[in-house]
Amino acid sequence: MGAGHHHRIYLAGDTVVHRLPPQCKLVAVAAFALVVVATPRAWVGAFGLYALLLAVTARVARVPFAFVLRRMVIEIPFVVFAVALPFIGFGERVSFLGTALSVEGLWAAWNILAKASLGVIASVLLAATTEPRAMLLGAQRLRLPSLLVQIMMFMLRYMDVIVDEMRRMRVARESRGFVARDIRHVPVIARSAGALFIRSYERGERVHLAMLSRGYTGVMPVIGELTASFRQWLVAGMLPGAALLALLGTWGLTS
Repeated sequence: MGAGHHHRIYLAGDTVVHRLPPQCKLVAVAAFALVVVATPRAWVGAFGLYALLLAVTARVARVPFAFVLRRMVIEIPFVVFAVALPFIGFGERVSFLGTALSVEGLWAAWNILAKASLGVIASVLLAATTEPRAMLLGAQRLRLPSLLVQIMMFMLRYMDVIVDEMRRMRVARESRGFVARDIRHVPVIARSAGALFIRSYERGERVHLAMLSRGYTGVMPVIGELTASFRQWLVAGMLPGAALLALLGTWGLTS
Protein backbone atom coordinates (compact mmCIF):
# COMPACT_ATOMS: atom_id res chain seq x y z
CA MET A 1 0.00 0.00 0.00
CA GLY A 2 2.94 2.27 -0.13
CA ALA A 3 4.62 4.22 2.56
CA GLY A 4 2.70 5.31 5.60
CA HIS A 5 1.89 8.93 6.19
CA HIS A 6 2.52 10.53 9.58
CA HIS A 7 -0.42 12.85 10.11
CA ARG A 8 -0.64 15.47 12.80
CA ILE A 9 -3.06 13.45 14.88
CA TYR A 10 -0.64 10.52 15.16
CA LEU A 11 1.83 10.54 18.05
CA ALA A 12 4.77 8.20 17.57
CA GLY A 13 5.53 6.09 20.61
CA ASP A 14 6.54 2.69 21.90
CA THR A 15 3.85 1.97 24.46
CA VAL A 16 1.73 -1.13 24.92
CA VAL A 17 -1.12 0.57 23.07
CA HIS A 18 1.09 1.61 20.16
CA ARG A 19 2.42 -1.92 19.73
CA LEU A 20 -1.01 -3.55 19.52
CA PRO A 21 -1.97 -4.68 16.01
CA PRO A 22 -4.35 -2.19 14.38
CA GLN A 23 -7.13 -4.74 13.88
CA CYS A 24 -7.20 -5.35 17.63
CA LYS A 25 -7.52 -1.63 18.36
CA LEU A 26 -10.22 -1.16 15.73
CA VAL A 27 -12.35 -3.94 17.21
CA ALA A 28 -11.73 -2.68 20.75
CA VAL A 29 -12.84 0.88 19.94
CA ALA A 30 -15.91 -0.37 18.03
CA ALA A 31 -16.89 -2.64 20.93
CA PHE A 32 -16.35 0.16 23.44
CA ALA A 33 -18.56 2.48 21.37
CA LEU A 34 -21.31 -0.17 21.29
CA VAL A 35 -21.23 -0.46 25.08
CA VAL A 36 -21.40 3.33 25.45
CA VAL A 37 -24.32 3.63 23.03
CA ALA A 38 -26.19 0.80 24.79
CA THR A 39 -25.95 2.56 28.17
CA PRO A 40 -29.18 4.26 29.28
CA ARG A 41 -28.76 8.00 29.64
CA ALA A 42 -29.83 7.99 33.29
CA TRP A 43 -26.89 5.82 34.34
CA VAL A 44 -24.58 8.76 34.93
CA GLY A 45 -22.15 6.74 37.05
CA ALA A 46 -21.46 4.36 34.16
CA PHE A 47 -20.45 7.24 31.92
CA GLY A 48 -18.08 8.45 34.61
CA LEU A 49 -16.44 5.01 34.69
CA TYR A 50 -16.13 5.03 30.89
CA ALA A 51 -14.36 8.39 31.05
CA LEU A 52 -12.02 7.01 33.73
CA LEU A 53 -11.19 4.02 31.50
CA LEU A 54 -10.32 6.34 28.61
CA ALA A 55 -8.19 8.48 30.93
CA VAL A 56 -6.26 5.39 32.02
CA THR A 57 -5.83 4.33 28.38
CA ALA A 58 -4.52 7.79 27.46
CA ARG A 59 -2.11 7.62 30.38
CA VAL A 60 -0.80 4.20 29.36
CA ALA A 61 -0.45 5.36 25.73
CA ARG A 62 1.27 8.58 26.88
CA VAL A 63 -1.16 10.75 24.97
CA PRO A 64 -1.35 14.19 26.66
CA PHE A 65 -4.83 15.24 27.75
CA ALA A 66 -4.27 18.65 26.12
CA PHE A 67 -3.66 16.86 22.82
CA VAL A 68 -6.99 15.02 23.14
CA LEU A 69 -8.88 18.19 24.06
CA ARG A 70 -7.54 20.07 21.03
CA ARG A 71 -8.69 17.28 18.72
CA MET A 72 -12.18 17.30 20.23
CA VAL A 73 -13.09 20.52 18.40
CA ILE A 74 -14.70 18.26 15.79
CA GLU A 75 -17.46 17.76 18.34
CA ILE A 76 -18.51 21.43 18.35
CA PRO A 77 -21.55 20.94 16.01
CA PHE A 78 -22.91 18.28 18.39
CA VAL A 79 -22.32 20.57 21.36
CA VAL A 80 -24.21 23.44 19.71
CA PHE A 81 -27.12 21.15 18.89
CA ALA A 82 -27.18 19.66 22.40
CA VAL A 83 -27.09 23.07 24.11
CA ALA A 84 -30.16 24.14 22.14
CA LEU A 85 -32.26 21.12 23.19
CA PRO A 86 -33.15 22.29 26.74
CA PHE A 87 -34.53 25.54 25.29
CA ILE A 88 -36.59 24.03 22.46
CA GLY A 89 -37.66 20.81 24.16
CA PHE A 90 -41.22 20.06 25.25
CA GLY A 91 -42.76 18.58 28.39
CA GLU A 92 -41.99 19.34 32.02
CA ARG A 93 -39.80 22.38 32.58
CA VAL A 94 -37.52 23.54 35.40
CA SER A 95 -36.25 27.02 36.15
CA PHE A 96 -32.52 27.74 36.05
CA LEU A 97 -31.23 31.30 36.53
CA GLY A 98 -34.65 32.59 35.55
CA THR A 99 -34.80 30.50 32.36
CA ALA A 100 -37.31 27.68 31.85
CA LEU A 101 -35.57 24.56 30.58
CA SER A 102 -37.13 21.34 29.33
CA VAL A 103 -36.35 18.33 31.53
CA GLU A 104 -36.53 16.01 28.53
CA GLY A 105 -34.30 18.40 26.61
CA LEU A 106 -31.74 18.37 29.42
CA TRP A 107 -31.64 14.58 29.41
CA ALA A 108 -31.35 14.50 25.61
CA ALA A 109 -28.52 17.04 25.70
CA TRP A 110 -26.69 15.03 28.35
CA ASN A 111 -27.18 11.83 26.33
CA ILE A 112 -25.72 13.38 23.16
CA LEU A 113 -22.81 15.11 24.88
CA ALA A 114 -21.78 12.13 27.01
CA LYS A 115 -21.91 9.50 24.28
CA ALA A 116 -20.49 11.71 21.54
CA SER A 117 -17.63 12.90 23.75
CA LEU A 118 -16.67 9.38 24.79
CA GLY A 119 -16.79 8.20 21.19
CA VAL A 120 -14.67 11.10 19.98
CA ILE A 121 -12.07 10.58 22.73
CA ALA A 122 -11.82 6.87 21.92
CA SER A 123 -11.38 7.71 18.23
CA VAL A 124 -8.72 10.32 18.98
CA LEU A 125 -6.79 7.80 21.09
CA LEU A 126 -7.05 5.25 18.28
CA ALA A 127 -5.73 7.72 15.70
CA ALA A 128 -3.02 8.99 18.05
CA THR A 129 -1.60 5.50 18.61
CA THR A 130 -2.07 3.99 15.13
CA GLU A 131 -0.48 5.10 11.87
CA PRO A 132 -3.09 5.78 9.15
CA ARG A 133 -1.57 3.19 6.84
CA ALA A 134 -1.55 0.58 9.60
CA MET A 135 -5.17 1.36 10.38
CA LEU A 136 -6.14 0.61 6.77
CA LEU A 137 -4.12 -2.59 6.82
CA GLY A 138 -5.95 -3.55 10.00
CA ALA A 139 -9.29 -2.87 8.32
CA GLN A 140 -8.21 -5.06 5.43
CA ARG A 141 -7.18 -7.75 7.90
CA LEU A 142 -10.68 -7.62 9.39
CA ARG A 143 -12.05 -8.45 5.92
CA LEU A 144 -13.67 -5.09 5.31
CA PRO A 145 -14.75 -4.71 1.65
CA SER A 146 -11.63 -4.27 -0.47
CA LEU A 147 -13.16 -1.43 -2.47
CA LEU A 148 -13.98 0.51 0.70
CA VAL A 149 -10.43 0.05 2.01
CA GLN A 150 -8.97 1.25 -1.29
CA ILE A 151 -11.18 4.35 -1.30
CA MET A 152 -10.02 5.23 2.21
CA MET A 153 -6.42 4.54 1.25
CA PHE A 154 -6.50 6.89 -1.74
CA MET A 155 -8.36 9.52 0.27
CA LEU A 156 -5.60 9.36 2.87
CA ARG A 157 -2.78 9.48 0.32
CA TYR A 158 -4.16 12.37 -1.73
CA MET A 159 -5.74 14.46 1.01
CA ASP A 160 -2.48 16.38 1.43
CA VAL A 161 -2.17 16.77 -2.35
CA ILE A 162 -5.61 18.38 -2.59
CA VAL A 163 -4.93 20.60 0.44
CA ASP A 164 -1.69 21.77 -1.18
CA GLU A 165 -3.60 22.50 -4.41
CA MET A 166 -6.10 24.59 -2.43
CA ARG A 167 -3.25 26.49 -0.81
CA ARG A 168 -1.63 27.26 -4.17
CA MET A 169 -4.95 28.51 -5.55
CA ARG A 170 -5.43 30.73 -2.50
CA VAL A 171 -1.93 32.17 -2.87
CA ALA A 172 -2.60 32.80 -6.58
CA ARG A 173 -5.81 34.68 -5.75
CA GLU A 174 -4.19 36.75 -3.03
CA SER A 175 -1.18 37.58 -5.24
CA ARG A 176 -3.68 39.20 -7.62
CA GLY A 177 -5.13 41.32 -4.82
CA PHE A 178 -8.19 39.20 -4.04
CA VAL A 179 -9.31 38.93 -0.42
CA ALA A 180 -12.72 37.43 0.43
CA ARG A 181 -14.49 39.98 2.63
CA ASP A 182 -18.24 39.64 2.04
CA ILE A 183 -20.93 37.78 0.11
CA ARG A 184 -20.02 39.51 -3.15
CA HIS A 185 -16.90 37.35 -3.35
CA VAL A 186 -18.83 34.06 -3.13
CA PRO A 187 -18.85 33.58 -6.96
CA VAL A 188 -15.04 33.70 -7.02
CA ILE A 189 -14.79 31.12 -4.24
CA ALA A 190 -17.38 28.96 -6.03
CA ARG A 191 -15.39 29.05 -9.28
CA SER A 192 -12.25 28.14 -7.36
CA ALA A 193 -14.05 25.18 -5.82
CA GLY A 194 -15.19 24.07 -9.29
CA ALA A 195 -11.65 24.36 -10.65
CA LEU A 196 -10.33 22.36 -7.69
CA PHE A 197 -12.88 19.60 -8.38
CA ILE A 198 -11.90 19.43 -12.06
CA ARG A 199 -8.18 19.32 -11.24
CA SER A 200 -8.73 16.61 -8.63
CA TYR A 201 -10.85 14.56 -11.03
CA GLU A 202 -8.25 14.84 -13.80
CA ARG A 203 -5.48 13.88 -11.38
CA GLY A 204 -7.51 10.84 -10.30
CA GLU A 205 -7.95 9.80 -13.95
CA ARG A 206 -4.20 10.05 -14.56
CA VAL A 207 -3.42 8.04 -11.44
CA HIS A 208 -5.94 5.36 -12.44
CA LEU A 209 -4.49 5.06 -15.95
CA ALA A 210 -0.98 4.83 -14.49
CA MET A 211 -2.13 2.04 -12.18
CA LEU A 212 -3.76 0.13 -15.04
CA SER A 213 -0.58 0.40 -17.09
CA ARG A 214 1.29 -1.22 -14.19
CA GLY A 215 -1.05 -4.20 -13.95
CA TYR A 216 -3.69 -3.02 -11.48
CA THR A 217 -6.62 -5.47 -11.45
CA GLY A 218 -8.81 -3.99 -8.72
CA VAL A 219 -6.91 -5.40 -5.75
CA MET A 220 -4.01 -3.62 -4.08
CA PRO A 221 -1.02 -5.73 -3.02
CA VAL A 222 -0.47 -5.91 0.72
CA ILE A 223 3.10 -5.37 1.92
CA GLY A 224 3.62 -7.21 5.17
CA GLU A 225 1.25 -9.44 7.09
CA LEU A 226 -0.37 -8.24 10.29
CA THR A 227 -0.95 -11.01 12.80
CA ALA A 228 -2.30 -10.74 16.31
CA SER A 229 -1.68 -13.19 19.13
CA PHE A 230 -4.27 -14.23 21.69
CA ARG A 231 -2.48 -12.12 24.30
CA GLN A 232 -2.70 -9.02 22.11
CA TRP A 233 -6.42 -9.57 21.56
CA LEU A 234 -6.79 -10.00 25.31
CA VAL A 235 -4.96 -6.74 26.03
CA ALA A 236 -7.03 -4.86 23.42
CA GLY A 237 -10.22 -6.32 24.89
CA MET A 238 -9.49 -4.89 28.33
CA LEU A 239 -11.06 -1.51 27.44
CA PRO A 240 -14.43 -2.77 26.10
CA GLY A 241 -14.39 -5.59 28.66
CA ALA A 242 -14.00 -3.18 31.56
CA ALA A 243 -16.68 -0.94 30.05
CA LEU A 244 -19.05 -3.92 29.79
CA LEU A 245 -18.37 -4.83 33.43
CA ALA A 246 -19.13 -1.22 34.41
CA LEU A 247 -22.39 -1.38 32.46
CA LEU A 248 -23.43 -4.68 34.05
CA GLY A 249 -22.43 -3.45 37.50
CA THR A 250 -24.50 -0.30 37.13
CA TRP A 251 -27.42 -2.36 35.86
CA GLY A 252 -27.14 -4.60 38.95
CA LEU A 253 -27.15 -1.59 41.28
CA THR A 254 -30.17 0.03 39.63
CA SER A 255 -32.31 -3.11 39.27
